[in-house]
Amino acid sequence: MTEPHFDLGPRQMRAVAALARYGSFVAAASHLGISQPALTRTIKQVEAALGVTLFTRTTRQVGLTPAGEEFVPLAERMIAELDLIVRNMRDLAGQQRGQLAVACLMSVAHSILPGIVGDYRSRHPRIALQIRENVHAAIIEDVRSGIVDFGISEVSHPTEGLAMEELWVEPFLVVVPRGHPFAGLAQITLDRLRDTDLVTVPPGAGMRRIIDGIAAAAGLSLTYAITVNQFATIYDLVARGIGVAVVPASAVPDAFGARDLVSIPLAEPRALRRVGLVRRQDRPPSPAAGGLIELLRSAATAWSHASRSRR
Repeated sequence: MTEPHFDLGPRQMRAVAALARYGSFVAAASHLGISQPALTRTIKQVEAALGVTLFTRTTRQVGLTPAGEEFVPLAERMIAELDLIVRNMRDLAGQQRGQLAVACLMSVAHSILPGIVGDYRSRHPRIALQIRENVHAAIIEDVRSGIVDFGISEVSHPTEGLAMEELWVEPFLVVVPRGHPFAGLAQITLDRLRDTDLVTVPPGAGMRRIIDGIAAAAGLSLTYAITVNQFATIYDLVARGIGVAVVPASAVPDAFGARDLVSIPLAEPRALRRVGLVRRQDRPPSPAAGGLIELLRSAATAWSHASRSRR
């Protein structure tokens, strides 16, 4: 007569592992959230299916037989592998669908981020992505309030409650029209800009604070003739000869030369900006955010090399 077939699945493996761990049907059943009789039946079914006795029973405790000592590690390994597969599948599903909000410096969003976003979207087309372009102070508030998953901003100054990870350090460049008297210089000092009209971003922007800080330290007074909110507007105005601009390297787009503009490294005094990831310490990145963060980290080395080549 053929014996009835009984499959050993995750539920049975968890029952065996729990009983081996707690050494008590009462404690193991409580851990599993089932009744003691149900656990007893499951263990008997497993032993019948295997044709061996896994546990010794006394009135006070439960122990492992030699067969049980050999089988329990296999059961625990099977459970661990299954749990890992489930976590990986859930993470994959999380990266495949959902929403992601990122706050980003205007300079980075203008030139660097579009290429990364294109790569991200090709990998995760079902993620709805919102990019909030802003200045450093607003990015910090967006991250702190939780309305974005993370920020891309300056990370020079630690902020309580926020985790900051530096991605790259970049120099500043002076942008002028191709026919400008400065255009042929290999580098330029800040004092050369003393009497030059500058096109810039609002004072609340971190890059503006950096330039203001080094100018003040050098005893220089700069002329901010025009203040705008978008880098595209800055470059349009500079191209028309209305002024020049001092910008971080990441703000210079790849097709810069096509706009008939040139950039000159700012030499003295030296200005550097540290850019990286900003997120709340109490909120680990979601799977969707983790995918974009990994792309940013991968690209950071290339950006760093490009920045150093301009110094």
